[in-house]
Amino acid sequence: MSVSAGSSHTDIKTTGWIAYLPPSLRPYALLARLDRPVGTWLLFLPGVWGILLPQHVGLGERVRLIILFGIGSLVMRAAGCVVNDMWDRDIDRKVTRTAGRPLASGALSMKQAAVFLMLLLLAGLGVLLQLNRLSWLLGASSLILVALYPLAKRFTWWPQLVMGFTFGFGAPMGYAAAAGQLSWAQAALYAATIFWQLGFDTIYGFQDMEDDARIGVKSTSRLWVNKARGFIVTCYGISAVLLAVAAVLSHTGPAFWPLAVLPVALMVRQGWSVSPHNPVLCLAQFRFNREIGITVALALLAGALSA
Repeated sequence: MSVSAGSSHTDIKTTGWIAYLPPSLRPYALLARLDRPVGTWLLFLPGVWGILLPQHVGLGERVRLIILFGIGSLVMRAAGCVVNDMWDRDIDRKVTRTAGRPLASGALSMKQAAVFLMLLLLAGLGVLLQLNRLSWLLGASSLILVALYPLAKRFTWWPQLVMGFTFGFGAPMGYAAAAGQLSWAQAALYAATIFWQLGFDTIYGFQDMEDDARIGVKSTSRLWVNKARGFIVTCYGISAVLLAVAAVLSHTGPAFWPLAVLPVALMVRQGWSVSPHNPVLCLAQFRFNREIGITVALALLAGALSA
């Protein structure tokens, strides 16, 4: 699946509402991945999990934090995409799925991307300042992961694990924002989030294996392609166990447990049905993790309300 082969597989969407934007704004929307909101959801949902996990937090405060995290996830996901594309523009030109990205295609310059990044970071800072001081510290720390994640694929076979630490950072931030402290329950939730994201990002990476092998990019997708189902099921299974540990440690209410069965079943089903050489299916399965994450959030909400 190389660019020269003429494959049309890409996840860039220039249709829909993006097509109605002024031509000068479209590249910025595509750079921020506004055409594909699933990434924002997958950054946002761990934060929601963290907000819903601690007990004895007022409903109004939880709602306020969820709104702020929604705005922050949109902005910081966009900032992360800009950083990623600035690092990877030369690699992206060689990969079918990413060759049309604004920096790789030349639709935007590095200077334009840098100015856009600064505006996004300022917006993210505005959201962060609405949270408590512990959240300020964690938010500032997360920028290190955002900056380093694009380098992982150059030096390790486990960039998807680094992505899990990065995208899953909303879990401890959400918990800290709601509870005002960190705890072992929060640590277990963060670990659960990391393994969940390691699983679904490995599925996402299966789309690029041929291109990655050709240009020397490493990934867990390439590393585990011959044992894909076992690896994904293991990741999801560990995530489910750690989620249960987090629920026990936080004394989540009894309504959590019956509802938690659904996301676990969905994860296991996805793991057993993964097909590494079917990029269309891999993309669909990756996107379905939004629904899996929402079902976990609903289980945690039920647990908080029944505590």
